[in-house]
Amino acid sequence: MSETSRFILELLIEQRPLLDVRAPEEFRKGSLPGAINLPLLDDDQRAQVGLCYKQQGSKAAVDLGHRLISGDLKLRRIHRWADFFRQHPDGVLFCFRGGMRSAITQQWLMELGFDVPRIEGGYKAARQLLMAQLEALSHQRLLRIGGRTGTGKTDVLLTLPKALDFEGAANHRGSAFGNQLTPQPSQVDFEHRVVSDWLQLGQASRLVVEDESRGIGTCYFPTEFHQRLQHKELVMLEAPMEERIDRIKRDYVEHRLARLMIEYPDHGFALFSDWLLGSLQRIKKRLGGERTSELTELMQSALQHQRHHNDAGEHDAWILRLLRDYYDPMYDHQISRKANLIVFSGNAGEVADFASKWLVLSETP
Repeated sequence: MSETSRFILELLIEQRPLLDVRAPEEFRKGSLPGAINLPLLDDDQRAQVGLCYKQQGSKAAVDLGHRLISGDLKLRRIHRWADFFRQHPDGVLFCFRGGMRSAITQQWLMELGFDVPRIEGGYKAARQLLMAQLEALSHQRLLRIGGRTGTGKTDVLLTLPKALDFEGAANHRGSAFGNQLTPQPSQVDFEHRVVSDWLQLGQASRLVVEDESRGIGTCYFPTEFHQRLQHKELVMLEAPMEERIDRIKRDYVEHRLARLMIEYPDHGFALFSDWLLGSLQRIKKRLGGERTSELTELMQSALQHQRHHNDAGEHDAWILRLLRDYYDPMYDHQISRKANLIVFSGNAGEVADFASKWLVLSETP
C-alpha cells in the first residue's frame, strides 16, 4: 500500500476533519466521510474555468480563475478556510485530483500563517481506495440476520459489537415505508459510509449484517458486492405476529408522528397522513387495485380515529393485512431460495446469543 493510501486510511480511521474545496455540484454527488464543503470556485465559476481550459489551455484557465477569485471575494473565502482550520487544527484539505485547487488553497492559507496538509491525488485517489476497501469487505466472513418484516432485525444488530448497519448508512429502513425525515445520502456517500463504518470496527474480518435486498431506498449495493452477500451464512429472526405489529406501529406510526409533531406542530399530522397513504400508493402495482383500496380505507379510518382520540390502536388492522397478505408471502418466497444458507433460527435473544458466539468463535485461529 502506498504512503498516500495509508495516509488516507489513517485520516478516515481517526475521523480527522476534512475540507473539500471542490465546487458544490461535485460535493453533492459525493465526498469523503464527514467532509465540509468550502469551495474555491462555485459551480458557475468552475464551469467558466473549465470551458476556458478546453478552448485556450491551462495558463488561460488559471489566469481566469485568479480574476474570478480576487479582491473581497478572495479574502472572504480565505477567512472561511482559516476559520475552519482554527477550529480544526488537525484538519486536511483536498480537491478532485489533489492538484491546482488544493494547491492554491494551501498557498493562500500559508500566506495567512496556516500550514495545512492536503491529500495527494485528492478525492479521486481516496475514492479509488474506498472502493477497493468495499471490495475487500465483500470477501470477509459476514453473518446475515434475516427475518420477516417487523421481527426487529436492526434492533438485534445494534446490540452486537461487530456489526454493520447498512440501513443506517443509507438512512432508510428498506421498505416502501422506510424513508426518514432527513434525505438519503448520495450513492457515493452511501458506499463511503459503509466503508467508514467498517474502518471504525478495525476492518474486522468477521461481521454481522442485515440480510438486505440490493436497493435500500435510492441507495444500492454494487452488483458484485451484493452477489457475494447473497452467499453468506444466514440466521433467521422469528417473532410472533402480535409483536411484529406492535413494533411496526411503534416505529412507523407513533415515533414518526411524534417527530413530525415536534418539527411541524401546526401540520405534523397532515404530513404524517400524506406520508403514510403515499407510501402505500408506492406499492399499489404489486398490491393490486382492490387490495390497495381496502388497505387505504383501513388506513384512513385509523388516521381519523387517531386524530380525534390520540389512539393508534386502529392501525393494527392495516398493518396485519399488509404483513399477512403482502410482505410475508413475498419474503417467504425469497427466503425459500436461501434455505441452504440458514444456520440458525430463533427469537431475538437466541439470535443475538448465537451471533455473539459466532463472532467470538470465528476469531479463533
